[in-house]
Amino acid sequence: MTTPQWLSVATLVGMMGLFIWGRFRYDVTAILALLAALALGIVKPKDAFSGFSDDIVIIVGSALVMSAAMQRSGLIERALGFVTRYVTRVRSQLVVLTASVGIASALVKNVGALAMLMPAAFQMAKKNDTSPSVFLMPMAFASLLGGLMTLVGTSPNIIVSRVREEMTGQPFGMFDYLPTGLGLLVVGLIFLRFGYRLLPRERRATASLGEALDISSYVTEVTIADGSSAIGETVREFVTRHERDVSVTGLLRAGVRTVPSLDLTLYEGDTLILSGEPDALERVIAGDGLALDGEQREMPEGSADDEIGVAEGVIGANSVLAGQTAGRLRLQQRYGINLIAVARSGERLTRELGKTRLNPGDVIVLQGPRGLLPERLRDLGVLPLAERTLRLGSSGRSWLPLIVLVVAMTATATGLVPVAVAFFAAAGIVMATGALPPREAYQAIEWPILVMLGALIPVSDSLRTTGASDVIAEALAVFGATLPAWGAVALILVVAMAVTPFLNNAATVLVMAPIAAVFAHDLGYRPEAFLIATAIGAGCDFLTPIGHQCNTLVLGPGGYKFGDYAKLGAPLSLLVVVVGTPLVMWTWPL
Repeated sequence: MTTPQWLSVATLVGMMGLFIWGRFRYDVTAILALLAALALGIVKPKDAFSGFSDDIVIIVGSALVMSAAMQRSGLIERALGFVTRYVTRVRSQLVVLTASVGIASALVKNVGALAMLMPAAFQMAKKNDTSPSVFLMPMAFASLLGGLMTLVGTSPNIIVSRVREEMTGQPFGMFDYLPTGLGLLVVGLIFLRFGYRLLPRERRATASLGEALDISSYVTEVTIADGSSAIGETVREFVTRHERDVSVTGLLRAGVRTVPSLDLTLYEGDTLILSGEPDALERVIAGDGLALDGEQREMPEGSADDEIGVAEGVIGANSVLAGQTAGRLRLQQRYGINLIAVARSGERLTRELGKTRLNPGDVIVLQGPRGLLPERLRDLGVLPLAERTLRLGSSGRSWLPLIVLVVAMTATATGLVPVAVAFFAAAGIVMATGALPPREAYQAIEWPILVMLGALIPVSDSLRTTGASDVIAEALAVFGATLPAWGAVALILVVAMAVTPFLNNAATVLVMAPIAAVFAHDLGYRPEAFLIATAIGAGCDFLTPIGHQCNTLVLGPGGYKFGDYAKLGAPLSLLVVVVGTPLVMWTWPL
């Protein structure tokens, strides 16, 4: 090997050492590797930042934005909630959750699909009085398998598509991964259906400060709008249909306050006083097409361009709200904000929000321009609570993200536009239409991942430019020549799977894909099967919580320990190798 080749390999080995050491975050490690490559001369200054303009960065960032838009719409969560009304056993619920997250991961990036469906897992666990740990790790593993089915499901698929294009002039299409990915997902779902027993069922997450507040009886005011599914139902039917997650504590009809008896029929224009948890209220309001009181009120001048948000706070002893009603204080006219929900410990509130006398200690939800809310909380003497995810009064346009996503995937599948252009346009549309506010879009993008990709692309490419990848591939080919064809494919799959827990899946593919391609060429095989095997190995990290964001996402909420992943992940990894190798060779003949 030449000196540049040795330097390229040494840089990557040093980078892997830093990843394993964990002293620096993965994006910082990638930056250090890029700086080292520049200092050693194996990456030219003019190529140093070429990775940040690569299509991979655009696709991953745009996919994360679309995932956030789908999550905000609540469509998948509501659809899953409808199904699970009739699925009550833990094992059956596990199948529904894992299958749902697996399929969703083919449409949006797997970490986004998992984030969308985690709230449903918590709801089911709460109703079954079981630990969420039963559901969360199987869901994370199912999201990894589901992401293997399409180009945008996971970063490794995007990267190997580019490598194939560089080698053959033809990238992988949107659904070229489907036969292998679908087969592995089906086998994985069957395994998880029975293998979940390997997990410790008593694990529970440590309660957060927000959860410690235990606010479960918010009261809000809604109006039954035209076309609502609540029209014509009795109060009993309405409450039963929503599994008693909410209750009707008051009703206003034609300006007259009515006692909401269970046999009372609901009509369009009725105003309901609903009580329940914020998530339950949000599901009922969005699912039944109810109009939340205060949402349509005018905001103050100059706030049209400011994003509307909600804030949760507690009324202090010296607050101007104490002893007053929202109607008397004219909150909207004087302060430019709306009161949309109230919670009071130990008391059942039945009056309209505008006529409810507020007391010190009441927890309230205020809606208004985000830039104005902190100042108004201070002016009103309301103490903001620990930050929690509170979607009440901030619903997105539910169907638009799904429509935009379907159009984008269709456009790429038919070859009408490149993937990067289609998904970048989709992300722009959901932001421009308000389906996902720009603030939330930028928060959804995992900037450290994009920085890592942009920095590592030129570093990993140094293996090719210096010829080091050819040398490594030739060494592997010497060993691979003694193996049958299936053994060579399995070798690449196992190596990628072994490296991923320590290197990160995207970084693994950036390093391994060029080596796998040259390895295939030296053995006289076509590169497709080896590139797909690389993507599968890099995408299937089931052994640690650090190799993939999906595993990390469930670590805290599931209350898992580091070693819990291997208990369920080791047999699943072996299953992927045993089933995946012949599946890859059948789909992509050598």
